Amino acid sequence: METILRPLIVVGGSVLLTLVIGWATDLLLRKADGRHPETPLWGLLRRARIPYQAMLCAALLRGSYVEAGVFPEHRSSVGRLLTLVLIGSVAWLVVRIAAAVVETSYSRYAHTHAQRDPARVRRVRTQVSLIMRVVSAVVGVVAVSAMLLTFPAMRAAGASLLASAGVLGIVAGIAAQSTLSNMFAGFQIAFGDMVRMGDTVVVDGEWGTVEEITLTFLTVRTWDERRITMPVSYFTSKPFENWSRGTPQMTGIVYWHLDHTAPLDLMRERLRDILRECPAWDGRDYNLTVTDTTQNTMQVRALVTAKDADDIWTVRVTVREGMIRWLVDEHPYALPRVNTADASLRPSADGLHHPRRSPDDGPRRFPEQPTKSL
Repeated sequence: METILRPLIVVGGSVLLTLVIGWATDLLLRKADGRHPETPLWGLLRRARIPYQAMLCAALLRGSYVEAGVFPEHRSSVGRLLTLVLIGSVAWLVVRIAAAVVETSYSRYAHTHAQRDPARVRRVRTQVSLIMRVVSAVVGVVAVSAMLLTFPAMRAAGASLLASAGVLGIVAGIAAQSTLSNMFAGFQIAFGDMVRMGDTVVVDGEWGTVEEITLTFLTVRTWDERRITMPVSYFTSKPFENWSRGTPQMTGIVYWHLDHTAPLDLMRERLRDILRECPAWDGRDYNLTVTDTTQNTMQVRALVTAKDADDIWTVRVTVREGMIRWLVDEHPYALPRVNTADASLRPSADGLHHPRRSPDDGPRRFPEQPTKSL
Protein backbone atom coordinates (compact mmCIF):
# COMPACT_ATOMS: atom_id res chain seq x y z
CA MET A 1 0.00 0.00 0.00
CA GLU A 2 2.86 2.35 0.82
CA THR A 3 4.46 1.75 -2.55
CA ILE A 4 1.29 3.13 -4.19
CA LEU A 5 0.42 5.99 -1.83
CA ARG A 6 3.92 7.48 -1.65
CA PRO A 7 4.29 8.06 -5.43
CA LEU A 8 0.75 9.42 -5.59
CA ILE A 9 1.37 11.79 -2.67
CA VAL A 10 4.74 13.01 -4.00
CA VAL A 11 3.76 13.38 -7.65
CA GLY A 12 0.19 14.51 -7.01
CA GLY A 13 1.29 16.94 -4.32
CA SER A 14 3.90 18.46 -6.63
CA VAL A 15 1.39 18.89 -9.43
CA LEU A 16 -1.30 20.27 -7.10
CA LEU A 17 1.12 22.69 -5.47
CA THR A 18 2.25 23.83 -8.93
CA LEU A 19 -1.33 24.53 -10.00
CA VAL A 20 -2.10 26.43 -6.80
CA ILE A 21 1.02 28.59 -7.00
CA GLY A 22 0.42 29.20 -10.73
CA TRP A 23 -3.22 30.19 -10.09
CA ALA A 24 -2.25 32.56 -7.26
CA THR A 25 0.49 34.17 -9.38
CA ASP A 26 -1.88 34.62 -12.31
CA LEU A 27 -4.49 36.16 -10.00
CA LEU A 28 -1.94 38.68 -8.71
CA LEU A 29 -0.88 39.56 -12.25
CA ARG A 30 -4.49 40.12 -13.31
CA LYS A 31 -5.11 42.43 -10.37
CA ALA A 32 -1.93 44.35 -11.15
CA ASP A 33 -2.95 44.62 -14.76
CA GLY A 34 -6.34 46.02 -13.74
CA ARG A 35 -4.80 48.59 -11.40
CA HIS A 36 -2.19 49.75 -13.93
CA PRO A 37 -3.84 49.82 -17.38
CA GLU A 38 -1.28 52.36 -18.60
CA THR A 39 1.42 49.66 -18.85
CA PRO A 40 1.08 46.29 -20.64
CA LEU A 41 3.79 44.65 -18.49
CA TRP A 42 1.51 42.64 -16.23
CA GLY A 43 -0.62 41.41 -19.10
CA LEU A 44 2.49 40.36 -21.02
CA LEU A 45 3.90 38.56 -17.98
CA ARG A 46 0.76 36.41 -17.88
CA ARG A 47 1.93 34.83 -21.14
CA ALA A 48 4.79 33.26 -19.17
CA ARG A 49 2.51 31.22 -16.89
CA ILE A 50 3.05 27.97 -18.84
CA PRO A 51 6.89 27.97 -18.57
CA TYR A 52 6.51 29.25 -15.00
CA GLN A 53 4.35 26.30 -13.99
CA ALA A 54 6.59 23.87 -15.90
CA MET A 55 9.61 25.21 -13.98
CA LEU A 56 7.81 24.88 -10.64
CA CYS A 57 6.65 21.34 -11.33
CA ALA A 58 10.07 20.22 -12.56
CA ALA A 59 11.79 21.78 -9.54
CA LEU A 60 9.37 20.16 -7.06
CA LEU A 61 9.66 16.76 -8.70
CA ARG A 62 13.44 17.08 -8.95
CA GLY A 63 13.68 17.64 -5.24
CA SER A 64 11.21 14.96 -4.15
CA TYR A 65 11.32 12.18 -6.73
CA VAL A 66 13.76 10.19 -4.58
CA GLU A 67 11.18 10.00 -1.80
CA ALA A 68 8.59 8.68 -4.23
CA GLY A 69 10.57 5.52 -4.83
CA VAL A 70 9.50 5.33 -8.49
CA PHE A 71 11.85 3.40 -10.77
CA PRO A 72 14.64 3.01 -8.19
CA GLU A 73 16.85 1.21 -10.70
CA HIS A 74 16.62 4.24 -13.07
CA ARG A 75 16.97 6.92 -10.42
CA SER A 76 19.86 8.72 -12.14
CA SER A 77 18.10 8.74 -15.52
CA VAL A 78 14.90 10.15 -14.03
CA GLY A 79 16.87 12.79 -12.17
CA ARG A 80 18.74 13.81 -15.34
CA LEU A 81 15.47 14.00 -17.30
CA LEU A 82 13.90 16.26 -14.68
CA THR A 83 17.04 18.40 -14.68
CA LEU A 84 16.82 18.80 -18.46
CA VAL A 85 13.15 19.80 -18.21
CA LEU A 86 14.01 22.27 -15.45
CA ILE A 87 16.77 23.89 -17.51
CA GLY A 88 14.57 24.14 -20.59
CA SER A 89 11.64 25.64 -18.68
CA VAL A 90 13.92 28.18 -16.97
CA ALA A 91 15.31 29.26 -20.35
CA TRP A 92 11.76 29.52 -21.74
CA LEU A 93 10.67 31.60 -18.75
CA VAL A 94 13.67 33.94 -19.06
CA VAL A 95 12.91 34.58 -22.74
CA ARG A 96 9.24 35.32 -21.99
CA ILE A 97 10.10 37.72 -19.15
CA ALA A 98 12.70 39.50 -21.26
CA ALA A 99 10.20 39.82 -24.13
CA ALA A 100 7.60 41.30 -21.76
CA VAL A 101 10.03 43.86 -20.36
CA VAL A 102 11.36 44.88 -23.78
CA GLU A 103 7.88 45.09 -25.32
CA THR A 104 6.67 47.24 -22.43
CA SER A 105 9.61 49.63 -22.81
CA TYR A 106 9.00 49.91 -26.54
CA SER A 107 5.27 50.50 -26.06
CA ARG A 108 5.91 53.37 -23.67
CA TYR A 109 8.49 54.90 -26.00
CA ALA A 110 6.23 54.54 -29.05
CA HIS A 111 3.27 56.05 -27.22
CA THR A 112 5.37 59.08 -26.25
CA HIS A 113 7.15 59.71 -29.58
CA ALA A 114 4.70 58.32 -32.18
CA GLN A 115 3.38 61.74 -33.16
CA ARG A 116 6.59 63.75 -32.86
CA ASP A 117 9.14 61.41 -34.45
CA PRO A 118 7.66 58.32 -36.16
CA ALA A 119 10.97 57.59 -37.92
CA ARG A 120 12.76 57.17 -34.60
CA VAL A 121 9.96 54.92 -33.35
CA ARG A 122 10.48 52.62 -36.35
CA ARG A 123 14.22 52.59 -35.67
CA VAL A 124 13.68 51.61 -32.03
CA ARG A 125 11.24 48.92 -33.14
CA THR A 126 13.89 47.44 -35.45
CA GLN A 127 16.51 47.51 -32.72
CA VAL A 128 14.16 45.94 -30.18
CA SER A 129 13.23 43.08 -32.48
CA LEU A 130 16.88 42.30 -33.24
CA ILE A 131 17.85 42.55 -29.56
CA MET A 132 15.12 40.05 -28.65
CA ARG A 133 16.40 37.64 -31.29
CA VAL A 134 19.91 37.95 -29.91
CA VAL A 135 18.69 37.41 -26.33
CA SER A 136 16.71 34.36 -27.37
CA ALA A 137 19.72 32.94 -29.21
CA VAL A 138 22.05 33.53 -26.26
CA VAL A 139 19.63 32.02 -23.74
CA GLY A 140 19.09 29.05 -26.03
CA VAL A 141 22.83 28.44 -26.41
CA VAL A 142 23.39 28.68 -22.65
CA ALA A 143 20.48 26.31 -21.97
CA VAL A 144 21.73 23.73 -24.48
CA SER A 145 25.24 24.00 -23.03
CA ALA A 146 23.90 23.48 -19.51
CA MET A 147 21.92 20.45 -20.69
CA LEU A 148 24.99 18.93 -22.31
CA LEU A 149 27.06 19.43 -19.16
CA THR A 150 24.64 17.20 -17.23
CA PHE A 151 26.07 14.22 -19.10
CA PRO A 152 29.42 12.92 -17.73
CA ALA A 153 30.74 12.17 -21.20
CA MET A 154 30.30 15.80 -22.17
CA ARG A 155 32.28 16.94 -19.12
CA ALA A 156 35.16 14.67 -20.09
CA ALA A 157 35.11 15.99 -23.64
CA GLY A 158 35.05 19.60 -22.46
CA ALA A 159 38.84 19.79 -22.04
CA SER A 160 39.52 18.53 -25.57
CA LEU A 161 36.87 20.81 -27.01
CA LEU A 162 38.40 23.84 -25.30
CA ALA A 163 41.88 22.82 -26.50
CA SER A 164 40.70 22.69 -30.11
CA ALA A 165 38.44 25.75 -29.85
CA GLY A 166 40.91 27.93 -31.74
CA VAL A 167 41.12 25.61 -34.73
CA LEU A 168 37.38 25.01 -34.72
CA GLY A 169 36.75 28.75 -34.55
CA ILE A 170 38.90 29.36 -37.63
CA VAL A 171 37.24 26.54 -39.57
CA ALA A 172 33.75 27.69 -38.55
CA GLY A 173 34.57 31.27 -39.46
CA ILE A 174 35.69 30.26 -42.95
CA ALA A 175 32.72 27.92 -43.45
CA ALA A 176 30.15 30.43 -42.19
CA GLN A 177 31.68 33.54 -43.70
CA SER A 178 28.48 34.60 -45.49
CA THR A 179 26.32 33.88 -42.44
CA LEU A 180 28.59 35.88 -40.15
CA SER A 181 28.70 38.77 -42.61
CA ASN A 182 24.89 38.81 -42.68
CA MET A 183 24.76 38.80 -38.87
CA PHE A 184 27.13 41.74 -38.61
CA ALA A 185 25.19 43.49 -41.38
CA GLY A 186 22.02 42.96 -39.33
CA PHE A 187 23.61 44.70 -36.34
CA GLN A 188 24.83 47.49 -38.60
CA ILE A 189 21.32 47.99 -39.99
CA ALA A 190 19.73 47.95 -36.53
CA PHE A 191 22.07 50.42 -34.86
CA GLY A 192 23.25 52.34 -37.92
CA ASP A 193 19.71 53.50 -38.77
CA MET A 194 20.09 52.57 -42.45
CA VAL A 195 16.69 50.93 -42.86
CA ARG A 196 13.89 50.32 -40.38
CA MET A 197 10.75 48.23 -40.20
CA GLY A 198 7.95 50.11 -41.92
CA ASP A 199 10.26 52.11 -44.22
CA THR A 200 9.32 52.53 -47.86
CA VAL A 201 12.23 51.36 -50.02
CA VAL A 202 13.04 50.68 -53.67
CA VAL A 203 15.34 47.68 -54.24
CA ASP A 204 16.14 46.21 -57.66
CA GLY A 205 13.44 48.40 -59.18
CA GLU A 206 10.76 47.07 -56.80
CA TRP A 207 8.84 49.48 -54.55
CA GLY A 208 7.65 48.18 -51.20
CA THR A 209 7.64 48.39 -47.40
CA VAL A 210 10.10 46.70 -45.05
CA GLU A 211 8.03 44.09 -43.24
CA GLU A 212 10.57 42.03 -41.28
CA ILE A 213 14.23 42.35 -40.32
CA THR A 214 16.22 39.48 -38.80
CA LEU A 215 19.92 38.93 -38.20
CA THR A 216 20.35 37.26 -41.58
CA PHE A 217 17.57 38.32 -43.96
CA LEU A 218 15.11 41.13 -44.65
CA THR A 219 11.60 40.95 -46.13
CA VAL A 220 10.08 43.67 -48.31
CA ARG A 221 6.31 43.65 -49.00
CA THR A 222 5.64 45.11 -52.44
CA TRP A 223 2.60 47.15 -53.42
CA ASP A 224 1.01 44.09 -55.09
CA GLU A 225 1.30 41.98 -51.89
CA ARG A 226 4.41 40.07 -52.96
CA ARG A 227 7.29 39.41 -50.53
CA ILE A 228 10.91 39.90 -51.54
CA THR A 229 13.37 38.20 -49.19
CA MET A 230 17.03 39.16 -49.45
CA PRO A 231 20.11 38.96 -47.21
CA VAL A 232 20.69 41.96 -45.00
CA SER A 233 24.19 42.31 -46.45
CA TYR A 234 22.50 43.62 -49.63
CA PHE A 235 21.65 46.86 -47.83
CA THR A 236 25.24 47.36 -46.64
CA SER A 237 26.92 46.64 -49.98
CA LYS A 238 24.56 48.05 -52.64
CA PRO A 239 22.76 51.37 -53.05
CA PHE A 240 19.00 51.48 -52.49
CA GLU A 241 16.30 54.12 -52.15
CA ASN A 242 14.80 54.76 -48.71
CA TRP A 243 11.83 57.08 -49.10
CA SER A 244 11.22 57.16 -45.34
CA ARG A 245 14.69 58.38 -44.45
CA GLY A 246 14.50 61.75 -42.71
CA THR A 247 11.11 63.35 -43.27
CA PRO A 248 8.47 61.25 -45.07
CA GLN A 249 7.31 64.21 -47.19
CA MET A 250 7.72 63.66 -50.92
CA THR A 251 7.44 65.51 -54.23
CA GLY A 252 5.89 63.71 -57.18
CA ILE A 253 6.10 64.31 -60.94
CA VAL A 254 3.35 63.94 -63.55
CA TYR A 255 4.11 64.19 -67.28
CA TRP A 256 1.86 64.85 -70.27
CA HIS A 257 2.71 64.97 -73.98
CA LEU A 258 0.43 67.59 -75.56
CA ASP A 259 0.03 69.64 -78.66
CA HIS A 260 1.78 72.98 -78.86
CA THR A 261 -1.60 74.75 -78.70
CA ALA A 262 -2.38 73.42 -75.19
CA PRO A 263 -3.69 76.19 -72.87
CA LEU A 264 -0.95 76.27 -70.22
CA ASP A 265 -2.48 79.02 -68.09
CA LEU A 266 -5.81 77.23 -67.94
CA MET A 267 -4.00 73.97 -67.13
CA ARG A 268 -2.32 75.63 -64.15
CA GLU A 269 -5.70 76.77 -62.86
CA ARG A 270 -7.16 73.32 -63.42
CA LEU A 271 -4.22 71.70 -61.60
CA ARG A 272 -4.90 73.94 -58.61
CA ASP A 273 -8.59 72.94 -58.61
CA ILE A 274 -7.76 69.23 -58.87
CA LEU A 275 -5.33 69.40 -55.96
CA ARG A 276 -7.79 71.27 -53.77
CA GLU A 277 -10.28 68.45 -54.26
CA CYS A 278 -7.67 65.73 -53.53
CA PRO A 279 -7.45 64.85 -49.79
CA ALA A 280 -4.00 63.28 -50.24
CA TRP A 281 -2.39 66.59 -51.25
CA ASP A 282 -0.67 68.23 -48.27
CA GLY A 283 -1.00 71.77 -49.66
CA ARG A 284 2.71 72.55 -49.57
CA ASP A 285 3.44 73.25 -53.23
CA TYR A 286 2.51 72.60 -56.86
CA ASN A 287 3.83 73.72 -60.23
CA LEU A 288 3.28 73.19 -63.96
CA THR A 289 5.94 73.92 -66.60
CA VAL A 290 6.98 72.90 -70.11
CA THR A 291 10.14 70.81 -69.85
CA ASP A 292 10.70 69.63 -73.42
CA THR A 293 9.38 69.97 -76.97
CA THR A 294 9.49 67.99 -80.20
CA GLN A 295 8.29 68.60 -83.75
CA ASN A 296 4.77 67.44 -82.93
CA THR A 297 4.32 67.67 -79.14
CA MET A 298 5.59 69.35 -76.03
CA GLN A 299 6.25 67.75 -72.64
CA VAL A 300 4.39 69.33 -69.73
CA ARG A 301 5.46 68.51 -66.18
CA ALA A 302 3.48 69.00 -62.98
CA LEU A 303 5.11 68.91 -59.52
CA VAL A 304 2.91 67.94 -56.58
CA THR A 305 3.61 67.22 -52.91
CA ALA A 306 2.28 64.86 -50.24
CA LYS A 307 3.05 63.83 -46.68
CA ASP A 308 4.36 60.31 -47.50
CA ALA A 309 4.97 57.80 -50.30
CA ASP A 310 1.45 56.35 -50.25
CA ASP A 311 -0.22 59.74 -50.59
CA ILE A 312 2.12 60.92 -53.34
CA TRP A 313 1.04 57.95 -55.46
CA THR A 314 -2.61 58.88 -54.92
CA VAL A 315 -1.98 62.52 -55.81
CA ARG A 316 -0.10 61.64 -58.99
CA VAL A 317 -2.73 59.31 -60.39
CA THR A 318 -5.51 61.72 -59.45
CA VAL A 319 -3.83 64.66 -61.18
CA ARG A 320 -2.98 62.64 -64.27
CA GLU A 321 -6.49 61.29 -64.70
CA GLY A 322 -8.25 64.55 -63.86
CA MET A 323 -6.17 66.64 -66.26
CA ILE A 324 -6.60 64.23 -69.18
CA ARG A 325 -10.36 64.05 -68.61
CA TRP A 326 -10.58 67.85 -68.51
CA LEU A 327 -8.56 68.23 -71.70
CA VAL A 328 -10.73 65.69 -73.52
CA ASP A 329 -13.93 67.44 -72.47
CA GLU A 330 -12.89 71.10 -72.69
CA HIS A 331 -9.82 71.36 -74.93
CA PRO A 332 -9.54 68.33 -77.21
CA TYR A 333 -7.33 70.27 -79.61
CA ALA A 334 -4.58 70.20 -76.95
CA LEU A 335 -4.18 66.44 -77.18
CA PRO A 336 -1.41 65.04 -79.38
CA ARG A 337 -2.38 64.83 -83.06
CA VAL A 338 -0.90 62.86 -85.92
CA ASN A 339 0.10 64.91 -88.98
CA THR A 340 -1.88 63.54 -91.91
CA ALA A 341 -0.71 66.03 -94.60
CA ASP A 342 -0.22 64.63 -98.08
CA ALA A 343 3.36 63.49 -98.25
CA SER A 344 3.31 63.79 -102.09
CA LEU A 345 3.28 67.59 -101.85
CA ARG A 346 6.55 69.32 -101.28
CA PRO A 347 7.16 73.00 -100.71
CA SER A 348 9.16 74.88 -103.33
CA ALA A 349 11.15 78.08 -103.33
CA ASP A 350 8.13 80.10 -104.49
CA GLY A 351 6.10 78.99 -101.45
CA LEU A 352 3.81 76.69 -103.51
CA HIS A 353 3.43 72.92 -103.20
CA HIS A 354 4.30 70.94 -106.30
CA PRO A 355 3.72 67.26 -106.86
CA ARG A 356 6.66 65.06 -105.92
CA ARG A 357 7.88 62.92 -108.81
CA SER A 358 7.74 59.18 -108.70
CA PRO A 359 10.24 56.82 -110.34
CA ASP A 360 7.36 55.46 -112.46
CA ASP A 361 6.88 58.83 -114.15
CA GLY A 362 9.65 58.03 -116.63
CA PRO A 363 12.68 60.13 -117.48
CA ARG A 364 12.44 63.81 -116.86
CA ARG A 365 12.19 65.90 -120.05
CA PHE A 366 13.63 69.37 -120.31
CA PRO A 367 12.41 71.93 -122.86
CA GLU A 368 14.55 72.31 -125.94
CA GLN A 369 16.91 75.28 -125.85
CA PRO A 370 16.47 77.79 -128.70
CA THR A 371 19.28 77.84 -131.22
CA LYS A 372 20.93 80.97 -132.37
CA SER A 373 21.04 81.56 -136.11
CA LEU A 374 24.25 82.65 -137.61
